[in-house]
Amino acid sequence: MTLSILDLAPIPSGGTARDALLNTIDLARRAESSGYRRYWLAEHHFAPGVASSAPAVLIGLVAAATGRIRVGSGAVQLGHQTPLSVVEQFGLIDALYPGRIDLGIGRSGQRRAELAAKAAPAKPPPDGEAGRVVDGLLIPPPFDWSRLAAHPQLAFHASLLQQPGAQTPDFAEQIDDVIAFLTGDHQAHAVPGEGAEVELWILGSSGGQSAQVAGERGLPFAANYHVSPSSVLEAVEGYRKAFKPSKALAEPYVIVSADVVVADDDATARELAKPYGLWVRSIRTGAGARTYPTPEEADAHVWSAEDLALVKDRIDTRFVGTPEAVAERLRVLRRVTGADELLVTTITHDHADRVRSYELLADAWDGRS
Repeated sequence: MTLSILDLAPIPSGGTARDALLNTIDLARRAESSGYRRYWLAEHHFAPGVASSAPAVLIGLVAAATGRIRVGSGAVQLGHQTPLSVVEQFGLIDALYPGRIDLGIGRSGQRRAELAAKAAPAKPPPDGEAGRVVDGLLIPPPFDWSRLAAHPQLAFHASLLQQPGAQTPDFAEQIDDVIAFLTGDHQAHAVPGEGAEVELWILGSSGGQSAQVAGERGLPFAANYHVSPSSVLEAVEGYRKAFKPSKALAEPYVIVSADVVVADDDATARELAKPYGLWVRSIRTGAGARTYPTPEEADAHVWSAEDLALVKDRIDTRFVGTPEAVAERLRVLRRVTGADELLVTTITHDHADRVRSYELLADAWDGRS
């Protein structure tokens, strides 16, 4: 199937990290039964509502609990680790579950520092600007990340993710080191890691360095529509333009992410989707992803115009509805971006609703409903 899953191991309001991790294991097993191709785990730090702080550990647990589905990272933040440590971690998992592990790498830590360095007062989009629609796909105005990147709390958190005085090398150099460790072409040898059957991916939100590095090295690329919908077309175009055939790929290969909520009827889907805006607001105000609210908690929040503007691009580009309606919108996303695969992520307060959403979508996507 050309659908895969991205899981943040969300902690529900009133729940614990243990609840979230047990839910992840259960969901991965059910995703395998439903036929999803991959199950990727995100990396987030200092987020009260997210339990996926150590993706390599969680990938090992999910791989142990499943038998066929590919398991990977979406994505390891290479700005916080060395190439050697990443290759050793994933080489260790691959040694036990060969041929099933994806190593997705991102440069979010480096990009945050770049944005913070050039932070300026945010400029709201012109009055009436609602983005554009490209062949049926909404491309909203870009969100201004610079103020969030310069948030003092985030700068403090970033300082805790590295040793004092540590300097992160250029991203392209780090990827070259990862490749060299995996292939055995490095002057040092990673054990385990060298010769591992991991599939190496680059994740990116724009047509910048991540897309360029992925293309120039002939690696598969994951573009974020669910996090940065305004730049998804730029990202896939930049990747394809830079692509050079490699031992890994003869042609470009793209996976595009989308945030979805599926239910048996529209009213139920909209009810389940209510807390999402409040959750995104917690991220974009610098507080870190809060524990995922209930629909009742979402109803109790009084929204200001500033709040609404803060989350509008994410709300407007979330796919919410019946299985058939969401599947059709995902087909539009695939057509417009030229994606070879789609990576869907669903968060609801109740685990049973999240499982049901994925099962309904799998049936509709494969025509089994």
